[in-house]
Amino acid sequence: MKIKKAIAGIASAIAMLGCIHTAVAADQLRFGIDPTFPPFESKNANGQLIGFDIDLGNAICAEMKVQCTWVQNSFDGLIPALQAKKFDAILSSLSITDERKKAISFSDKLFNTPAFLVTAKGSSLTPTAESLKGKRIGVQQGSVFESYANKYWRNAGVEVVAYPDAESVYADLINGRLDGTLDDAVVITEALLSKPQGQKFTLIQPQVKDDEIFGPGTGIGLRQDDKDLQARFNKAIAAIRANGTYDRLAKKYFNFNIYGD
Repeated sequence: MKIKKAIAGIASAIAMLGCIHTAVAADQLRFGIDPTFPPFESKNANGQLIGFDIDLGNAICAEMKVQCTWVQNSFDGLIPALQAKKFDAILSSLSITDERKKAISFSDKLFNTPAFLVTAKGSSLTPTAESLKGKRIGVQQGSVFESYANKYWRNAGVEVVAYPDAESVYADLINGRLDGTLDDAVVITEALLSKPQGQKFTLIQPQVKDDEIFGPGTGIGLRQDDKDLQARFNKAIAAIRANGTYDRLAKKYFNFNIYGD
């Protein structure tokens, strides 16, 4: 009898610990991020995470009354890491696309920024397969820019070169190993074009568009069965847009309507 009571007591204690762990976990939210996309997410000189996505994530966590933590990961590995439960959601300038929806779900839109070809000033190149034939165009691996270049340019004689991160693309562009890159206009303006080493490069008109590939904008990526969390994200996003927090944060980084409505 005493053994049975002892076993029952141990089982009860384990169950209680489980409840405590669940309660703690419910108060925490882990965002996966690749901090290589200024002004959305990057690191300052002290190694601290900064940027619009970081501020948005912290504001969303505050609205949800949870502790916000950030888990760094390579961009092309974010979705596999999410599925492996290394974090709870992705907040890293992740475009909402039909292709990605086959693997994950998304929150409502966070913002929308345009895609542009970037080349040396006076190069006469344009974002068409005909113009870029025989040229080397760098893109970040796993990005919507890689998807676009692969679909429209690669099979038309354009050498599409995929890199693990944006910094490597910019380095090869500066050093003349690339003829151009396809990128987010806001990100590359902040990270390259506004810097001394980027002065000889420019955004090439027209804007590169494809609704199927680029989608309506970026969102928070989450596992498909996390419907509860998705609803909580959408409620929090609506709240920070309604109470002025979103606009206040956006004005720190942009002088135009980043939401895109």
